[in-house]
Amino acid sequence: MSSTPENDQEMPLISHLAELRSRLLRCVIAVFVLFMALFYFSQDIYTLVSAPLRAYLPEGATMIATGVASPFLTPFKLTAWVALFLSVPILLHQAWGFIAPGLYKHEKRIAMPLLASSILLFYAGMAFAYFLVFPIIFHFFASVTPEGVAMMTDINEYLNFVLTLFFAFGVAFEIPVATFLLLWVGVVNVETLRKSRPYVIIGCFVVGMILTPPDIFSQTLLAVPMWLLFEVGLLFGSIIKREEEKEAEASEEASGDQPPATRP
Repeated sequence: MSSTPENDQEMPLISHLAELRSRLLRCVIAVFVLFMALFYFSQDIYTLVSAPLRAYLPEGATMIATGVASPFLTPFKLTAWVALFLSVPILLHQAWGFIAPGLYKHEKRIAMPLLASSILLFYAGMAFAYFLVFPIIFHFFASVTPEGVAMMTDINEYLNFVLTLFFAFGVAFEIPVATFLLLWVGVVNVETLRKSRPYVIIGCFVVGMILTPPDIFSQTLLAVPMWLLFEVGLLFGSIIKREEEKEAEASEEASGDQPPATRP
């Protein structure tokens, strides 16, 4: 295995900074272009995002705007976040282009699937929150509303609530990637993680308590998938490690079978 990265070339610090600035500028432009393309549909986007709550509002109840500029600023804010979420593949691609020249060939072979899977898992976490978690939470909140209290949620408060859950579930679904990286780099081994499983489960519930609103349903709906995703990452990490060990043993055997070179 080569001891130097592919296309290893020394670059001065100024060149690295110039490339970093160029890639950051591309990221900003990508987010801005997506935002401008979506801005016309900002009201429709907010209507779509608020649908899980509005489905469980009592008859005759509506969402309200307590701020003077909230009817404009809240959809504006949501559109900016949607543009950022949608540009994640572009942002990661620029990050990959910056760090890829310093990686070895075998590292690139693993990094590309990890990059793609991290994007898909992030979006899967957001979809899990929208289609499964939100209906359960809002149905519960609507069912426990005290008699005589009108359930009319402020649009900005609702947006802050769902953005927190979107981000929490998106990050939580990255656990398989994080677990795999820990095993692949060699920070921990499979046996250590298996023995630490009870602590991991407790940690998942603690993280769910911190990242989600203070209700047991959203905490549990975040903690349980986190634990299951940890098991998935542990499974794939152990498989890859076994394959690498087999390849190393095969290469050692092949090198040992070769006859020593003779001098003419």
